Amino acid sequence: MTNLPNLLTLVRIFLVPLLVAVLVEQNFRIDWGGRVVVANDFFALTVFLAAALTDLLDGYLARRWKQVTTVGTLLDPVADKLLISAALVSLVQIRLLPGWMVILIISREFAVSGLRSIAAAEGYTIKAGELGKSKMMLQVVGVALVMLSIRWPNIRLYALGVMWGVVIFGLASAVDYFRNFWRKVDTSIKLRRRNELLTMERQKRRIEKTARKISRRETTARQNAGVAGSSASTIRRSG
Repeated sequence: MTNLPNLLTLVRIFLVPLLVAVLVEQNFRIDWGGRVVVANDFFALTVFLAAALTDLLDGYLARRWKQVTTVGTLLDPVADKLLISAALVSLVQIRLLPGWMVILIISREFAVSGLRSIAAAEGYTIKAGELGKSKMMLQVVGVALVMLSIRWPNIRLYALGVMWGVVIFGLASAVDYFRNFWRKVDTSIKLRRRNELLTMERQKRRIEKTARKISRRETTARQNAGVAGSSASTIRRSG
């Protein structure tokens, strides 16, 4: 957690509450000499783009410095989902995006996160594919355009068009994640269960074999005891 890429991921997570507070609070502004220097929409856009920039930077640095860690690989998608989800929910709050679209996008994120968790429990790490990376870039562009439409309403139609692209890319990348999950994890689970069944079957056979040996020994012991008893009776009668 102490390397720079992971710290940048944590910074992105900590920027999420600030983004929500600034975006939802429409009366927020920075004044200087009686003039509005920065309004809430531009400040929220700045925070959002800075957080998105850390997403590009931490991945680049992790690969360049060979600091790719399991924690970073798992935490990076969580930070991305927190950032995008917080921005989308805030935009619904100020009535710039339809709720059904945001629910569909966030539901996709939860589904993919669930697959990642299951894969991690099985010892696999499902990395983001090309569709997932394209979806993330399109989300950043779409959310940025929607934020800009607060000041310039005439670009809202273009922003919604980009958000439709986010939905399409999101669903396509989700299918890609499910396919990778099914190919890697499901095959591994089936193989492991098959090995467990074979192990149980071998143990059962060993137990049955041991039981048969014990049964034969007991039968032999009873037969020997019977022969010994018959011999003793014969000796007594002879005497």
